[in-house]
Amino acid sequence: MNKITAAINHIALYVHNLDRSTNFYKEVLQLRQIPEPFKDGWHNWFSIGERSQLHLIEGAPREIVQEKQRHICFSVSSLEDFMENLEELQIAYGNFEETSKEPNLRSDGIRQIFFQDPDGYWVEVNDDHA
Repeated sequence: MNKITAAINHIALYVHNLDRSTNFYKEVLQLRQIPEPFKDGWHNWFSIGERSQLHLIEGAPREIVQEKQRHICFSVSSLEDFMENLEELQIAYGNFEETSKEPNLRSDGIRQIFFQDPDGYWVEVNDDHA
């Protein structure tokens, strides 16, 4: 049997308001929007790595209950600069327990914070940037 190598191609998030979510991912995470093939007004795509994408798809109900254990994670070169940007944008964030704005320190030395997007999806940002 041949070995198969799997890699993330895309993550799709079902959102209530496409414009609001698109602006969030552009402004907060500073993701680069890329062309999407449907051109139907219900999809926006972003590059999230060399060969991976984030797809936002409009049509979700207003209330989507999200668990923090189910989240997407991005790594940044400076967690301090990123947290400063969150402060400027007035985005609530904190550690996993939501007791402080101080990052969690994982056992491997990686620091991480958590916040929610406009649809309640949890986002982790950490400093595991190579």
